[in-house]
Amino acid sequence: MNFVFTSIIMFVFWILLSGEFHFLLMLSGIVFSLFVAYISHDLLIGSDNIRLFSTRMLRFCRYVPWLVWQILLANLDLVYRTLHPKMPIDPQVIRFDTALKSDIGITVLANSITLTPGTVTIVANQDGEFIVHAIARKPAKDLLAGEMQAKVKRVEG
Repeated sequence: MNFVFTSIIMFVFWILLSGEFHFLLMLSGIVFSLFVAYISHDLLIGSDNIRLFSTRMLRFCRYVPWLVWQILLANLDLVYRTLHPKMPIDPQVIRFDTALKSDIGITVLANSITLTPGTVTIVANQDGEFIVHAIARKPAKDLLAGEMQAKVKRVEG
């Protein structure tokens, strides 16, 4: 089942990139999608079943708009701090532990923190330990409040 699902994903990606619907291109897309799925189907989905993978993908799709909104708010906050005459910048390095244990959860949280302007993930390890640099006290407090962690925990399942 992983092979079929991976083949479909690869073929849809092929169509999105090519944008052409000629017979020869479609046939090439099918052949190469099957080939890539054959050699890598266990990498995309892993040993998890399709239902769990699909559920995580749907939860992640619901998480992305919230993340984009947080990135926008952090951009505005960073612009304010940069353009303010007194530049209210107070760099902080914070450490916290999270309940996330899967590679997916830790990776999503670490990337979400780094994508949000004003914060950078320095360390994210398998034990759930994070060390983050924040440009000021407010972004550090927001991160320690745990809303982002809770949202990623829902994605993780």
